Amino acid sequence: MKGSRPEQAVLTRDTDMTKTAQTRAVIEAMVDGLNDHRIDDIGEFFAEGFRWMGNFGCGTKQGLQEFQANWQRPFQAAFSDKVCIDEARLYMGEWAAAFGRQEATHSGAFMGLEPTGKRVEIRYMDFWKVQDGKIADNWVMVDFPHVLDQLGVDVFGGEGWEVFDRGERTAPGPE
Repeated sequence: MKGSRPEQAVLTRDTDMTKTAQTRAVIEAMVDGLNDHRIDDIGEFFAEGFRWMGNFGCGTKQGLQEFQANWQRPFQAAFSDKVCIDEARLYMGEWAAAFGRQEATHSGAFMGLEPTGKRVEIRYMDFWKVQDGKIADNWVMVDFPHVLDQLGVDVFGGEGWEVFDRGERTAPGPE
């Protein structure tokens, strides 16, 4: 890219690297809390006014009560016997990130689908900002198209780019 460049990584530029161990402790305890299916007392890990910013289909939750009512409760109602498995975690000062999967049973309504009883994999990525010993911000990507595919729904109507991977179509070249 020639010319001026946009400013990069402004959110992490001034992170306090002395906070890495504290951030790690908060995240590890919070994941244990999620695996214990805690809702009412999850504020132990999240600031009252924290922001949970999910991808399309997941929504954005402003504050602990919205997170509990509009993410945790519907998610646990749709998926039981859930376990969260972080496959990788990174810590840097007041920041943490993880990706992994949840394994769960589709036991309640989800995106208009009645329960199937199928065991599904729910892939995700999380980025957390920890301040004063609690999660202040949480950026989240949950792979709902993958979950729906496991339940028999192709949200891309056969037009997902997996067709290129399978050699069913050739990707267009540059014009």
